[in-house]
Amino acid sequence: GMSLHDQLLADLEEVDDDDLKNDEEEEEDDDVEVAESSAMQLDVEALKESSVRLIAKLWDSAQLKRVLASIEEHIATPRKELYGPIEEDPEYKLIVESNNLTVEIDNEIGVVHKYVRDLFSKRFPELDQLVPTPLDYIKTVKALQNDLDVARANLGEFLASATIMVVSVTSSTTHGTPLSEEEMGRVNEACEISSGLDAAKARILEYVQSRMAFLAPNVTHIVGAFTAARLLGVAGGLNALANMPACNILVLGATKKALAGFSSAAALPHTGFIFYCPLVQTQPADYRRKCARLVAAKVALAARVDTTQSGARGPTIGVDLLDEIIKKIDKAQEPPPAKAPKPLPAPDDAPRKKRGGRRFRQLKEKYGLSDLRKQANRVNFGELEEDIFQDEMGFALGRAGKGAASGQLRVAEVKSKGHISKKLQKEIKTRHGGLSTIKGMSSVIGGTASVAFTPASGLEIATPLAQELKGGGAAKYFGSGAGFVNIKKRGADSMS
Repeated sequence: GMSLHDQLLADLEEVDDDDLKNDEEEEEDDDVEVAESSAMQLDVEALKESSVRLIAKLWDSAQLKRVLASIEEHIATPRKELYGPIEEDPEYKLIVESNNLTVEIDNEIGVVHKYVRDLFSKRFPELDQLVPTPLDYIKTVKALQNDLDVARANLGEFLASATIMVVSVTSSTTHGTPLSEEEMGRVNEACEISSGLDAAKARILEYVQSRMAFLAPNVTHIVGAFTAARLLGVAGGLNALANMPACNILVLGATKKALAGFSSAAALPHTGFIFYCPLVQTQPADYRRKCARLVAAKVALAARVDTTQSGARGPTIGVDLLDEIIKKIDKAQEPPPAKAPKPLPAPDDAPRKKRGGRRFRQLKEKYGLSDLRKQANRVNFGELEEDIFQDEMGFALGRAGKGAASGQLRVAEVKSKGHISKKLQKEIKTRHGGLSTIKGMSSVIGGTASVAFTPASGLEIATPLAQELKGGGAAKYFGSGAGFVNIKKRGADSMS
């Protein structure tokens, strides 16, 4: 590859070369490529010394001049009725070319903006942060000039009043140094070129809009003239667009983004011209994808209508389609219907039958309130209660605490009415030697042990109950824990 220095020299030679080639196609390609590559590669110092025309070549290009001239020509002559396929119409080709040119003009303005910024940042370095959009920045530079006189410059036409105030304050405290006459001259030249480009773009857009409404009225009504012209340009004509399925129309103009190691989550895939048309961009971010799909579907229908009917009739189905899109998007965004509070159904089951009887009464006694609890729940009329926990919960003992002045609980002793079955009494007798606390069983049970001297083993502790439990033949029938025993009759065997 050439070094930067060689490249710069080659570019300068090109500029000096007066006889410009007239071959527009070649010119167009060269211009865009050279403008982009030189803007990227030439080092800033070398650029500052050279004219803006070195990098911004579109302004002087034959293509721009030719397109603008033919636009003026076409605007001057009234539009004739269109016969035959739209692709053959010479004006249609001009529209597509003009449309692509607007994108190039935008890129070119960006290049000029960088150039002006690099030069003017010496005078007012902070301006770049205060006025971020390229065109406004260039207009501001043009108005402020070298003396930064905000009061005299008429910034109100293109800047918000708050921004003007900040610019004014910052300009009085800036660290920048004044530019030389020559540098300022170069800055002004760049500003002029930028203004010219912007005016050319406005003219082209105005023309494209006036003509698109004629060529494809329904598509234009839905997405706007600018997007419609770009769609036709990329699709290769109205017929080609009409033959496309909606899913392909959706991705027309989508560029593969080179993600230099960045996350692909932020990059929007499948977002073409339709995604960036005003109708979709005015929606909330979450609904844009959905809206773009919807618009693409309707554009496909509108394009098919446009191929079959004359443009003189204006948008026919396009009006209905646009209404439908807007209705659907509004419907998608409205909150879900509020749920009506549903009362519980009236219970249809009768109350359960509670069983009465002895067992039920015992159960109630077992789990019911004790007398002490009942007393605590009662309150004497007109007496102040004493809060026994000393907190705000107000927990008092009720009548239970009133028995004595000492504050002790006094409650009448109530015999438990719990009954014990005979079987259980018997079991308790055999299991636990010793005193039983149950109703009349307080006699001493089998807890006696006698110490006896026997010749066999010397000292022996005899416990009659333990021996009984070990079980001998007699104990089974005659022990204190014995019950009834069923005995088979002998005769039963012989009878069977």
